[in-house]
Amino acid sequence: MTKDVIALTPRIPDPWAVLAGLLSGGPDKLVGTRGGGAVIQLCDTEGRPLVSVEAPLLVSVEGEAERLLGTTAPPVPYWWTEARSTTGVAEAEQLAGTFATRLAALAGGSAWPPDAAGSLAVVRTDGVSVAPEPAAAQPAIDVLTDKVAVVIQDRPVVAMTAWLSDAFRAAAKAGLGLQIVSPAGTTLSPAVRDALGGWPSRWIVRDDRDGYYDGLTGAVLRWQDGAFDPVLSPDATDDDPRTPVAAAFQQVHDTGDRQLGLTFRMVHPADERLVLGGGLEAVWRELTGEPPAGWGTSEPATLPWSPARLTDVAFERAPEPSWFVVVGNRSRPGIATVRVTRTKAGVEEEVTLAFGYGADEDPPLDALPASAEALATRHHLQSMLVQLRKARRDVTVPPRFEGPGVPLAFVLGAEEVRAMPGDRARRTPLAEQPVRLGPRTRPALYYPLPGNPSDLGGWQEFERLMRHLKGA
Repeated sequence: MTKDVIALTPRIPDPWAVLAGLLSGGPDKLVGTRGGGAVIQLCDTEGRPLVSVEAPLLVSVEGEAERLLGTTAPPVPYWWTEARSTTGVAEAEQLAGTFATRLAALAGGSAWPPDAAGSLAVVRTDGVSVAPEPAAAQPAIDVLTDKVAVVIQDRPVVAMTAWLSDAFRAAAKAGLGLQIVSPAGTTLSPAVRDALGGWPSRWIVRDDRDGYYDGLTGAVLRWQDGAFDPVLSPDATDDDPRTPVAAAFQQVHDTGDRQLGLTFRMVHPADERLVLGGGLEAVWRELTGEPPAGWGTSEPATLPWSPARLTDVAFERAPEPSWFVVVGNRSRPGIATVRVTRTKAGVEEEVTLAFGYGADEDPPLDALPASAEALATRHHLQSMLVQLRKARRDVTVPPRFEGPGVPLAFVLGAEEVRAMPGDRARRTPLAEQPVRLGPRTRPALYYPLPGNPSDLGGWQEFERLMRHLKGA
């Protein structure tokens, strides 16, 4: 049975509906709060949480329930209310299901997943208790050791939910890695992949054949000394610590789908008139013909696209960095993460963006120079790398091997070109010379690369270009 249950309702759950849901464990069940009242918890007799319920989210972006849950939601705007049960306690899972079922019955809508919707009757939890703190101290964390925090996610897409975002922050604050465990068939949101970083953080996939493996590298894993770590091959040595790769990870399915990926950094002057998100919107319009659909500080993205509101949130959090997720319309799958940081150079805006295309769709490669020019002339571009790779159209990350992207182009901003001595930026060892973007007196440069998804030679050319630009 799932650990997470979600009610999707066209009306906001009023206090009476929430109360009826909270009474799913009977009138004598203890109720606690966390996060200044943003999370309500049903607790055992010792005050330890059985079910944690987050404040309802108003979702005004179409397609988020379909993208993350594979289900149909009420017309936007609708309310997304999430409940998470304590791991390994069957009664807690029943409580979460009954809570969501009662909420959906009183506020309209439905509960996800469908098989989690339970009876409206009270769930008997007499004598049920859960683990003592600190394992239950953070609702999103299921197992806590002196090395890692482990989160179990039984969802179609492991997304950067508010729960998971809290778990990332809690683990980082404690100096721990975060390990996410999910069943086979689950995919990963790019927002989570980009946040995982390196060891000991991992995405761990349960597998019938190999037990557990790393969903991003394929390494077979075992629970060892308080963390999931790679299994060594019998013939491994200190000089060659070989790790077996899961068979499921090596099953390549070439559907013809591709992704166009762009990574770019902008450095804006610190000015009270600055509006963030304009560069991302310019690229999005050039490549899709329309702006992004929505944004948020977690997934699901809840707010209609608005650079002004995004800027307000970033300024309120300054000088602390801000992180945002931006999504597209269902007709063209796309997702971006935006990290805003205040530095001595100004306000840095770093964007990672991907669009998905089916086998019968052609990525708009001819629009790349115009996208780069918009960034270079209007949005203080520092650099940009464009790649094309064989990957899923829905832009999620599967737990199997996907080949690396092949670089199609690199762009150097006007300030970086100007800072290079002589004609180094303009005269390169590449067969095709750079294209000037912007005014002749202060140009940015667009370097076409011989990218081909079936040929890794593009990386060799990219490395030659980087060595040249660095003066190596």
